[in-house]
Amino acid sequence: MVKNAFFDIIDTAWPSLVIFLIVIILLRIMYLKQNKKKFVFHEELILLLFVTYILLLFELVTVRDVEFGGVNWIPFREIMRYDIGTNEFYRQVIGNIILFIPFGYFATYYSKLSKIRHIFFVTFITSSTIEIVQRFIGRSFDVDDIILNVIGGIIGFLLFIGIDAIRRKLPKIFQNDLFYNILSIILLILLVLYLFGTIRIG
Repeated sequence: MVKNAFFDIIDTAWPSLVIFLIVIILLRIMYLKQNKKKFVFHEELILLLFVTYILLLFELVTVRDVEFGGVNWIPFREIMRYDIGTNEFYRQVIGNIILFIPFGYFATYYSKLSKIRHIFFVTFITSSTIEIVQRFIGRSFDVDDIILNVIGGIIGFLLFIGIDAIRRKLPKIFQNDLFYNILSIILLILLVLYLFGTIRIG
């Protein structure tokens, strides 16, 4: 489901994605060179993933939705419409949570957020802005989407906190840039292989 959704978005977003990524990469290279900064692969990869995620999120939430319309101000009303285990439940409920897990992770990483209330606030404002904008471009406003997005953001926050706590307890040899660069390359290769069907999960 996630893989299909990814390719659906890429199918329409790839032109703007290629342009933006080329510009970001060029500007980043120039910045590192001009300021004599060290190139650290895993840090640059995280930056590119963040930019890619934001662009794909923008594409997803601004595509005109002709299936739904109207406004829902009643919490959990739309969530309760879907039977657990159905395709609609995974798409509308689980999908909205998963959509914002990367947001919570990246926001925590770049903003150094340390309190759950901080990520709650940032995710709430971001998701609310998305819902308001969607209402003005022919899509629906749904308070349940905000609730689910906030849950996703908090999960992303907790994921970052957990990974960071584990990282801090690792031996020194596993806390240097070389280790993270190698790990990033391996994970990137596995991700590409998964997305293009070479390997399967489950």
